Amino acid sequence: MISHTLMVQGTTSDAGKSLLVTALCRWLRRQGVRVAPFKPQNMALNSAVTVDGGEIGRAQAVQAVACGLEPHTDMNPVLLKPNTDIGAQVIIQGHAIGNMDAQNYHDYKSIARNAVLESHARLTSCYEKIIVEGAGSPAEINLRENDIANMGFAETIDCPVILIADIDRGGVFAHLIGTLELLSESERNRIKGFVINRFRGDLSLLQSGLDWLEQYTGKPVIGVLPYLRGLHLEAEDALPQDQKTDAETATGKFRIIVPVLPRISNHTDFDPLRLHPQVDLQFISLDEEIPAADLIILPGSKSVRDDLTWLRDKGWATAIEHHLRYGGKLIGICGGLQMLGKWIHDPHGIEDEPGSLEGLGLLDMETTLQAKKQLRNVEGKLSIKNACVSGYEIHAGVTTGAALNRPAVQLEQGSDGSISKDDLIFATYLHGLFESTAACTALLGWAGLKSIQLHDYHSLREADINRVADMVEKYLDTDKLLSLLDLKDIKK
Repeated sequence: MISHTLMVQGTTSDAGKSLLVTALCRWLRRQGVRVAPFKPQNMALNSAVTVDGGEIGRAQAVQAVACGLEPHTDMNPVLLKPNTDIGAQVIIQGHAIGNMDAQNYHDYKSIARNAVLESHARLTSCYEKIIVEGAGSPAEINLRENDIANMGFAETIDCPVILIADIDRGGVFAHLIGTLELLSESERNRIKGFVINRFRGDLSLLQSGLDWLEQYTGKPVIGVLPYLRGLHLEAEDALPQDQKTDAETATGKFRIIVPVLPRISNHTDFDPLRLHPQVDLQFISLDEEIPAADLIILPGSKSVRDDLTWLRDKGWATAIEHHLRYGGKLIGICGGLQMLGKWIHDPHGIEDEPGSLEGLGLLDMETTLQAKKQLRNVEGKLSIKNACVSGYEIHAGVTTGAALNRPAVQLEQGSDGSISKDDLIFATYLHGLFESTAACTALLGWAGLKSIQLHDYHSLREADINRVADMVEKYLDTDKLLSLLDLKDIKK
């Protein structure tokens, strides 16, 4: 099968789909191929603003960077942002159309499918090759009907599929064989090979298993990717699993804590801080004891009132008051900004049932949620040291009040946020503000860190994208990949 589109599906969530798509995108770009990423349907609370003024999953934005492209809404035409355990905001081609529970969305899938196919068709008309990322597993029986995320999409456009599995989880052969057994014959035939991810150790000890797998399935193992220590690619949704720092390593570092809200969004905001050599950033579960810190950051939230209630119930409001009383610094980002005000109003039930909730009351302002989101990429300067900053806004709230007379950021479009009169609280709608080296340095200095080392987050991300692309060259059967994409004439 020859196709202009190649799809990567996984045996489980977090099997390595995003990583492999990112790696293939950069590798193909190195070959001079005009390539674009695509994910038909994504469920994630980490998102990015696109060049055409919409919203897509964060992982697809990184994959666009790997291709040398600006992120576009066609790269992720369906984005689901959970706001309850059984419901989500549905975003079609970059723009929210409303909230749906699982059953209503299941009934809506035929319309969503049209958006998926329209976006894919536009990409194929603009680029030579499309690398597609599936969602979850193609073998989720309860989600097979009207599927648009995995095999339903692959069968519709008739593209080949690579199946990736994570050996670090254990049971890799069972994952691969079990997935095949739960697919239809035509779907099994569509899988053209396997990639095994996160292998540690001596490959010769795995070889007998690889030989058996190829013999049993009649399908090739395209390659075995090693476990890459210290690799950082922005997460699609899940919080980092290796984020806890041991006491010895953390000694002497600037301590930052972030509460893990039930509906925390855009936690990728904190990646530059997690990677900063002078910072010990910890995500603190709401069931954990709240430790002492130099800086507390309240993150974004998809359900601000519900998450604020959780914060209060778990003692964070009291802890924040104590932290500020002793001169600690506090930052609120987006939903975190809204929590810091006097009231949060949701008269139209944008996030949940209509109503209002009293905020933490730390800043003289209040927020009203509105149906139309603010979606824009922005540039400007912090009110702290006039440091240059760039980032993006994704919020439904409109905030008003006297606190805004002391803005935190001056943007080209106007002022944003607030700095408290006592200079202890910094509040902004701006996501991604720590990605700017100057802004990150200024904010850490404001919060109390001395002798700050310059830290270029974008260079680190670029190096890691190249690192995973190097894995394609070194560990995968590139002849097989080029054949699947009808690129056999490319000189490697």
